[in-house]
Amino acid sequence: MNRSDVPGSTARELVRLGDEKKVMEVLSESVLSLWDAVNNLTRLRPTVRDRYRVSIFGSARIKPGTFGYEETKRVAKSLAEMGCDIITGGGPGLMQAANEGAASIPERSRSYGIRVDLPFEQNVNAFVSQAYEHRTFFTRLHQFVIASDAFIVAPGGIGTVLEMTMIWQLLQVRHLQNVPLILVGKMWPGLIEWAKTAMLSTDPPLANPEDLTIPLCVADADEAITLIRQHHATWLEMQQRLHKPDSATAPRETRSGG
Repeated sequence: MNRSDVPGSTARELVRLGDEKKVMEVLSESVLSLWDAVNNLTRLRPTVRDRYRVSIFGSARIKPGTFGYEETKRVAKSLAEMGCDIITGGGPGLMQAANEGAASIPERSRSYGIRVDLPFEQNVNAFVSQAYEHRTFFTRLHQFVIASDAFIVAPGGIGTVLEMTMIWQLLQVRHLQNVPLILVGKMWPGLIEWAKTAMLSTDPPLANPEDLTIPLCVADADEAITLIRQHHATWLEMQQRLHKPDSATAPRETRSGG
């Protein structure tokens, strides 16, 4: 019995492997179906989260002992003392600094690395307690988004800018909500000012003025720690409300993933 003989079934056209165009259509349709499955699964969220997680982005080129490295390590250690987990790209430089800071207080914090398959920067740094490996930047960035409650962006290159702008865009379109995006250091105000000048000076404007207030530029590590401390306190209050017996009527968690 073929499929077309089964009541209620719909026969689909057979595709010969020699028909390259049709084969590509089937492959594209199949890949899109897989993405639909992934997107549906990533909509699931726990009602109550027991860990607050901060992703820290930054350059892989900064060496231990430099000011940037030590300040990034200090930020991560301060957040670890608050009970925050730290997530990075798992590589060297400022990623290692952040993981090192978290790993210095293992009883309070977990140190994660989300890696991508590259022909360089392959090794996971020694301070990562749990590593995840991805083959593409796209799936890697997706994991950052669904795993994090806040983002800190230290100075970095093209990869760091890519990570920052993706989070910015998801906040703009409300795929992420009430998630701070904190940019630390001298390199970021100029980028934000360029965006304001370039995007708001056209007719019509290329962005809404409020979109350009989403990234929070701070001068140093202490300001970043203060902002995370405030957001973490709000997050703890929400978790405590959700833990109460009448939590079924409590407001839903304010954070949502993309």
